[in-house]
Amino acid sequence: MCSDKFKEECGVFGIYSREDLDIASITYYGLYALQHRGQESAGIAVSDGENVICHKEMGLVNEVFNKSVLDEMKGISSIGHVRYSTTGSSNVNNAQPILGKYKLGNIAIAHNGNLVNANIIRELLEDGGCIFQTTNDSEVILNLIARGAKRGIEQAVLDAIQAVKGSYAIVILTEDKLIGVRDQNGIRPLCIGKLNDSYILCSESCALDSIGAELVRDIRPGEIVIIDENGIKSINFSERAKQEVCAFEYIYFARPDSTIDGINVYSSRVKAGEELYKENPIKADIVIGVPDSGVPAAVGYSKASGIPYEIGFVKNRYVGRTFISPSQELREKAVSVKLNPLKVNIEGKSVVLIDDSIIRGTTSRRLIEALRKAGAKEVHFRIASPVVKYPCYFGIDTPYRKELIGAQLNIEDIRNEIGADSLSYLSLDGLLKSLGSNKFCLGCFNGVYPVAAPMETDKNHLEV
Repeated sequence: MCSDKFKEECGVFGIYSREDLDIASITYYGLYALQHRGQESAGIAVSDGENVICHKEMGLVNEVFNKSVLDEMKGISSIGHVRYSTTGSSNVNNAQPILGKYKLGNIAIAHNGNLVNANIIRELLEDGGCIFQTTNDSEVILNLIARGAKRGIEQAVLDAIQAVKGSYAIVILTEDKLIGVRDQNGIRPLCIGKLNDSYILCSESCALDSIGAELVRDIRPGEIVIIDENGIKSINFSERAKQEVCAFEYIYFARPDSTIDGINVYSSRVKAGEELYKENPIKADIVIGVPDSGVPAAVGYSKASGIPYEIGFVKNRYVGRTFISPSQELREKAVSVKLNPLKVNIEGKSVVLIDDSIIRGTTSRRLIEALRKAGAKEVHFRIASPVVKYPCYFGIDTPYRKELIGAQLNIEDIRNEIGADSLSYLSLDGLLKSLGSNKFCLGCFNGVYPVAAPMETDKNHLEV
């Protein structure tokens, strides 16, 4: 992952089997398909109807799990999690799922998102005698559920969810139930799938494709879904539910083969490229995209403009997680290792370079420098989203506002900073046209958030 990008969030997966399935292996493959959402840690919790066991470690899914580990995890239901910590410490203690014991038995939870009032609730719980083992929001929710256990698991979950504010896509595993919850604004994605007679919950539909399951529907904003031996049950916990899914899911985070809330991610990125050309035309010899998320928009720009699309960068797929290199200098150097310009397509050409966004500007500058060294005559930079001016508080690792180049400089100054011959962004209206709707969180572009954001202080207070 380049340093000039927002960092991923997390991915969740869950299955309740009503037949004889190897649920641990299915969860493994589901998490593998969601690996792009988090590469720091992975974990799976499994229930056999009486006990819940959990295995989690730092690393990628295929590093954390092997056949012998999965063979020991037999049961009727499971949940899994891949994690990228938005803030706070990156260690196995904060890996998910989090497993606990409460009045009704064992419970495990995995969560994608950020609670903006987690600190307040944590302090209240600690004042009441709760002891926390981690620094993440999931344990706050777990303790809230445990406190309400005497009212039954469904009511305990309902009460806990109504106490928290922020973004969340949650999967909860008890000894005999699989529960999914999506926040009242639907900021983070969560969908329901079916594999024969078994139900699945996951962050993106691409995980369903990977295991041969079908997409049933997206969980609605403000909905709790309870799955057990009797089937599936739905509870709407918020009368003020209003869909405002994170626009960056479509711009960058989600896999292009996913469909979220009825919108295909790849198609929306192609349309964004088409709108980008309509708003910001230029004469050039070729259009190229920054792999991978800039490529569909480049295809759209080429389609709308008639300028040929060419491969401009070759991606080394074995570089790994460049964003956790030990220093900014090393992270920036890793960009040239990861993406190398294809000189035969670039030399002597006027190039339109398409990317999905600019965050700090460091990677953009290096990519443009690389194209010029490869012989590009001109480099016209086009961005398939609006200017990012504000941080995100809802499950994405973003820099402080002072580190966002779009918050500090105007477009002409950004162009000078990154060394492009011209620079244009997609407008907010253009983005919404590409998505075919206006039901999105656009806070990082316009500073208007679906939930009141906290004061921009220590980011360790916002832990996914």
